[in-house]
Amino acid sequence: MNVLKPLLFGLTLALGLGGCAGGLGSSDYSRSQTRSVQEVQTGVVTDVRLVKIEGTKTPIGTGAGAVVGGVAGSTLGSGKGSVVGAVVGAVVGGLAGSAIEEGATRQKGLEITVRLNSGRTIAVTQAADEDIRVGDRVRVLSGGGTTRVTR
Repeated sequence: MNVLKPLLFGLTLALGLGGCAGGLGSSDYSRSQTRSVQEVQTGVVTDVRLVKIEGTKTPIGTGAGAVVGGVAGSTLGSGKGSVVGAVVGAVVGGLAGSAIEEGATRQKGLEITVRLNSGRTIAVTQAADEDIRVGDRVRVLSGGGTTRVTR
């Protein structure tokens, strides 16, 4: 049972810190995007498709999983068996921690196709944080390498 506490702590740490990823929705701005000019275009939504936005893949999940796995693995056997268990546990824990982080931070997204008033058609993928439907009049904001669609 000594293994259970570090395991739960490590998984909680990986999920908690992994969840600190920046937002990808229409109303999420990074600090560097503030006070900068954005080009605004308008248009009509011609298609909306549900997509999955992959989660973050930082060293936090891998590291937390490796620590927990190493501690858990070291409790197996004694002597050299304990060392081998720690190494194998760290590798398996690192892989598991990485997968847990990616899965916990994965989110639903929308691929939004817009026919701009200029006649050009574009598609923008963003988090599904706004109810955008085919036929909606929308604004498309672009600047600093980021584009978002808002109603």
